[in-house]
Amino acid sequence: MAEIAWRDGEWDRLVDQLSKGDCVPFVGAGAGAGVLPDAAKLSRWLAEKYKYPYDRPGDLIEVTDYLVWWFGGDVPYVKSLICEEIRAGVDGLDAVLEPYALLAELPLPIFITTNYDDLLLKALTRAGKKPNVAICPWHDQINHGQELLSSEEGWNPRPDSPLIYHLHGSMRQPQSIVLTNDDYEEFITSLVADREIIPPVIRAALTTRSLLFIGYGMRDMTFRTIFNGLQRVLPGMVRRRHVSVQLPPSVNTPGSGSGPSMMQYQAARFDKWRISIYWGTIDEFTGELRRRLGRHDDTPQQG
Repeated sequence: MAEIAWRDGEWDRLVDQLSKGDCVPFVGAGAGAGVLPDAAKLSRWLAEKYKYPYDRPGDLIEVTDYLVWWFGGDVPYVKSLICEEIRAGVDGLDAVLEPYALLAELPLPIFITTNYDDLLLKALTRAGKKPNVAICPWHDQINHGQELLSSEEGWNPRPDSPLIYHLHGSMRQPQSIVLTNDDYEEFITSLVADREIIPPVIRAALTTRSLLFIGYGMRDMTFRTIFNGLQRVLPGMVRRRHVSVQLPPSVNTPGSGSGPSMMQYQAARFDKWRISIYWGTIDEFTGELRRRLGRHDDTPQQG
């Protein structure tokens, strides 16, 4: 698919911010497409394995809610099952693929992700950096890295020792992942009730730097829930102009009407959050970004 034109001014701003570390990648599940099973594929696999009887086998939240019932209400067990599947995919990956390889090369001190996996950690380590990891403590049984966040490496991360912040938990602590309907409700309730849940270094990053959302769909409820929740707690998020990489509607949402008109509609909706949309695939975006940064592309492409 040919790239849909994006103004040079938008590119110039993004390239400058990434080069200076004045941008925070906000990474979603789509960034690992072709490497790890996406939520829908994982959901269908679990639905088939555990004989999910209803008509939404591709809805991971619905299927995991069913599995919680199937396993007698043992939520930690279900989360462990999910994390085992993700870990198997990550452990079996030899190469660091895009967009992780490019993001790891850049002089960025902070990364935020709603993914449970360690792909960011692996990419940054392979790039010769010493990343640190912290987890959002949306409930009181999460070891969120308080000792790290109290040290200089935590409150003043640097490009050579960046901080990865798992907003929705990590597979290394299955109890920390946001997975079921109840989890999402508790996560947002906790976020709104106590803004101190988000550490100062992450609050500052969200309100003083531009964000690059990569791996989220325009109808992704994770994205909308997270952004709306964070904006309620941190209204300063909309002071800066952000970027989101999005598939055009004709590709992402079959039957959604003509591409250009739907694109204009979606762009207007995102603009209320001060988000500029790059319309195209992650590979197209990464390839053009590499070209404009003057960086050689020798990484494998995602399928």
